[in-house]
Amino acid sequence: MPRNPERRTQLADAGLAVLAEAGARGLTHRAVDAAAGLPAGTASNYFRTRDALLGALGERIFERLAPDPAILEPLAQREPTIDLMVDLVRYIVERLLGRPELSLALLELRLEAARRPELHGILSRTLRQGFDADVSFNMNAGLPGGAEEVRLLHFAIDGLILDQLTVGLGHPYDVDATTDRLVRRLVG
Repeated sequence: MPRNPERRTQLADAGLAVLAEAGARGLTHRAVDAAAGLPAGTASNYFRTRDALLGALGERIFERLAPDPAILEPLAQREPTIDLMVDLVRYIVERLLGRPELSLALLELRLEAARRPELHGILSRTLRQGFDADVSFNMNAGLPGGAEEVRLLHFAIDGLILDQLTVGLGHPYDVDATTDRLVRRLVG
């Protein structure tokens, strides 16, 4: 396999864009090459199979969705209150809705992972690491709630993001106010 990490990242980013725009059915090596502006066959040189391509996308997406330490650090210095918890979850929602193409790609990957054991393993490991980091942050910051509340918030936010990015409930609502209510009801 070629060992150019920048090219591999470029291809993975292009693959995420294709996945978000065309869905899993539109994700082909040729489509990734075109989206990356690279010669035909480049993606297949880096990712020999569709499973290898999906696995690389599953790894890359979490790098792209990772929180910014410059935003988390000041939050971690604040007094541990429910308002801090609301602000942390707001930041998650803002990140996910601020990059809708990545959130759509993640939804596509999660659906594919339900049918592909190798991708399931990659995504479940990475999702679990993120969950564990969230629980650890909460505990270290002295925030209200524990692992169960963090889990419930993940479920709620997943639903909120799904509703915003796909066919939703059919009436407009204030995402920020909804996020505030979710956190206060689940943790408060």
